[in-house]
Amino acid sequence: MRSPISSEIDYEAEGKQSGYLRLPHSVHRSAYGWIPIPIVQIKNGEGPTILLMAGNHGDEYEGQVAVTRLAKDLRPEMIHGRVILLPMANFPAAKAGHRTSPIDDGNLNRSFPGDPAGTVTQVIAHYIESVLMKMADYAIDLHSGGSSLHYVPTVLYGDREDEHEMADVLRLTRAFAAPFALHFRRSGEIVSTAAARRQGTIAVTVEMGGSGTVTPYALKVTREGIERVLAEFGILKETNLGAPGETRILRLTGKHNYLYARQDGLFEPNAEIGEDVTKGQTAGWIHQPEAPWQDAEEVIFPITGTILCKRIPGRVQPGDCLFQLGQDETV
Repeated sequence: MRSPISSEIDYEAEGKQSGYLRLPHSVHRSAYGWIPIPIVQIKNGEGPTILLMAGNHGDEYEGQVAVTRLAKDLRPEMIHGRVILLPMANFPAAKAGHRTSPIDDGNLNRSFPGDPAGTVTQVIAHYIESVLMKMADYAIDLHSGGSSLHYVPTVLYGDREDEHEMADVLRLTRAFAAPFALHFRRSGEIVSTAAARRQGTIAVTVEMGGSGTVTPYALKVTREGIERVLAEFGILKETNLGAPGETRILRLTGKHNYLYARQDGLFEPNAEIGEDVTKGQTAGWIHQPEAPWQDAEEVIFPITGTILCKRIPGRVQPGDCLFQLGQDETV
């Protein structure tokens, strides 16, 4: 079954185009309506195609700002090939500033490969994988910690069975030049990097800041990372950026890389993102302000590693992620 989404832009046309992906959506207030997913394409002759996608989660803003700026700044004469910009991939979620869609509670990055006859989020996922990823040689899915987490700028990449594809994934990772990269095993089948893998697209996910806001530092790393990748793969003709810094590559090995709350309360962290910690070290305490005479629960780091993200809201309940740790490849 073909996607019900139609595009206002012609993917084969030269020059710069902007418009919407129209997702038919018949509701009480608009019987013949459609959801407008903004899209911009810049094309200049033969060359690679890259998909730059933000707003996969609607409360993650750094990528949305960076892609929106690029939509205004990038001109056809600056590139070889094609750049496709999708600043609000899950438009209903991004418009609402929520991680998931207010229409169907859909988490786009848990919805691939999607379904053209499914919910709104499933239809979007299907179009991204079967149309946009299928056209793309390279892709970057721009994330951050959103409302509940904050990340030190990190590139996430998974293993590929094909050694040439794996070499290009590493090349893209190092070109982005974030302070950290997190290497994990083959990604689950329902996320955007799995969609890219199925289509033969070289792709990574990046995590750039969070806290439900935008910081100058995270935005700088994001914008420069995109520019370096475009230049590395011959899409951007020129760049004035200097030599990139080193990327420290860490490993994600299992559930022990995550530290979770096990009770309700108010979380007091004892460590910051980017910090190296050791197994058995105090990660923080969960307090009971409603019963201040009770002892706080001490939370302990289960492994030695480096903190890549931490929880932002102070109130926690069982199952809330407090920290994510990466470990050096040699560990």
